[in-house]
Amino acid sequence: MRDVSTWREPVPPQGTMGEPLARGRFGAYGGRYAPESLVEACREVDEAFREAWADPGFRGALARLLAVHAGRPTPLTPADRLSEALGVRLYLKREDLTHTGSHKINNVLGQALLATRMGRRRLIAETGAGQHGVATATAAALLGLEATVFMGERDIERQAPNVFRMRMLGAEVVPVTTGSRTLKDATSEAMRHWVGVTGDSHYCVGSVVGPDPYPWMVREFQRVIGEEARWQCAVELRTGVPDHVVTCVGGGSNAAGTFAGFADTPARLVGVEAEGGAGVARGRLGVLHGCRSLFLQDDDGQITPARSIAAGLDYPGVGPEHAHLRDLGRARYVTVTDDEAVGAAVRLARTEGIVPALESAHALAWVIREAGGDLPAGSTVLMTLSGRGDKDVPTLKELL
Repeated sequence: MRDVSTWREPVPPQGTMGEPLARGRFGAYGGRYAPESLVEACREVDEAFREAWADPGFRGALARLLAVHAGRPTPLTPADRLSEALGVRLYLKREDLTHTGSHKINNVLGQALLATRMGRRRLIAETGAGQHGVATATAAALLGLEATVFMGERDIERQAPNVFRMRMLGAEVVPVTTGSRTLKDATSEAMRHWVGVTGDSHYCVGSVVGPDPYPWMVREFQRVIGEEARWQCAVELRTGVPDHVVTCVGGGSNAAGTFAGFADTPARLVGVEAEGGAGVARGRLGVLHGCRSLFLQDDDGQITPARSIAAGLDYPGVGPEHAHLRDLGRARYVTVTDDEAVGAAVRLARTEGIVPALESAHALAWVIREAGGDLPAGSTVLMTLSGRGDKDVPTLKELL
């Protein structure tokens, strides 16, 4: 173990996962492309967040909730048997062990506290895999708020356990029957609904997408993943930081939170997208859900559907900061197939006794595929296990 008695957290270089530039820009991406009826609501959220984030009382209250309710800090688990088989040293940042079973609770507790500070009585949310919806319903119940969650009809069918959990927690689940009936359409419906209820409701965006300040705000609420992992790696690794930091990427909140802890280190940052939902790998510049980023589009500029076995990666784009990190060359974005993800989930279950969410299994699939290649033998790899696989048991049961 490394002696950290004199170690201090470095300050990230300006422009690398710090505060965005004017108007919420990350390089060529970001911004606040909101309907006129939502511009003022976004300004209010921006002002409230800046004030709260500078308030030690707010941050202390959030830290306490993350500890006593969500169960932070989450452990850094060495995957010993799998590491031996792959020839690399793999460590798992265990967000699957948080209350509600994924990283989503970090962001939602922050936004729910912010909503109460703003005098809002209801949370609105979108969800794909259901984990953000469950976290929103949980935080609402904890703080005495109402919750309305929009979810695509297709996702409701394949994520039935999470739908039941949301309703048991007291949330209203609104089926979305338009378009592809998945996460993109749920997000669109949630934003449309917010237009008419901005006075008493807060839109709790689930990822680093949407109009400014959401991409920055959500990343800051998820930064706790990277900060914890940075200290844990400083203790566990002789070099202090891993050679590679790998996460799955849909909209990209768990990746942004993890990368924020390592952006100023020599670690290589790798985001793994679903083959059928690769916003960074195959996206084109466009505007969707209030921000300018990379999105799957046809030749006429129309958004095309994303396809992934993992509902949480079924989004046709990526958060603007990820697009910026790609342009800077600071992070690399790759893809894996559904079959590779399923195979990785089974392998982790049978070597480490951990059933991962199919979203997280995408990151693991890339590690398995590239061990001995892009991941040289003997290298150290930190992978964020963003969620547990309970929700995916019905899907896996059909395939295995």
